[in-house]
Amino acid sequence: MKFFIDTANLEQIKEAQDLGILDGVTTNPSLMAKEGITGEQNVINHYKAICDIVDDNVSAEVISTTYDEIIKEGEALAALNPKIVVKVPMIKDGVKAIKYFSSKGIKTNCTLIFSAGQALLAAKAGATYVSPFLGRLDDISSDGLVLIEDIRTIFDNYGYETQILAASIRGPLHIVNCAKLGADVITAPLAAIAGLLKHPLTDSGLATFLADHAKAAGK
Repeated sequence: MKFFIDTANLEQIKEAQDLGILDGVTTNPSLMAKEGITGEQNVINHYKAICDIVDDNVSAEVISTTYDEIIKEGEALAALNPKIVVKVPMIKDGVKAIKYFSSKGIKTNCTLIFSAGQALLAAKAGATYVSPFLGRLDDISSDGLVLIEDIRTIFDNYGYETQILAASIRGPLHIVNCAKLGADVITAPLAAIAGLLKHPLTDSGLATFLADHAKAAGK
């Protein structure tokens, strides 16, 4: 399973990259705004900076909602760096644009997926990734993991190569459950990824080992 980090914070991206497990980055306009990145040129420069850190897979989201404008914006983003994946919303013109991008060899990430039917349409159009939003479904008392399971079943039934990119991850347990269900990718905040490192028995066990070593060494 691939690990993407869901942020526009360069320091967090560097930390995840240095950990040796990072496969990509997802961003969106909200994450850019959170880092104070405003203005078209500043946003473009920030995408370039992210591409300089990671090896591949930098999802850059279009803000257009009409077919022609999505194409124009997406082609401009894709031209920035071969690592760019054009992130397109799950709307009618977005699906049409994904079909176009697919025909041109431009990688896409269909975002804001909340149903298996939406994921199916995006896969039919040739999306590289679909991004079902687990946490937001959980927020409205719906089980986001069931959506992952349904999409996995459908894609396996028909041999779709589109990858399931589980998004809106809330914590380490989401990540583990997505892995159990066969998600191809998760994208999560650094805190959720780092949470996988932690277990109280690891901490207590290490403390015991170090204490015993100190005694044996006469310290």
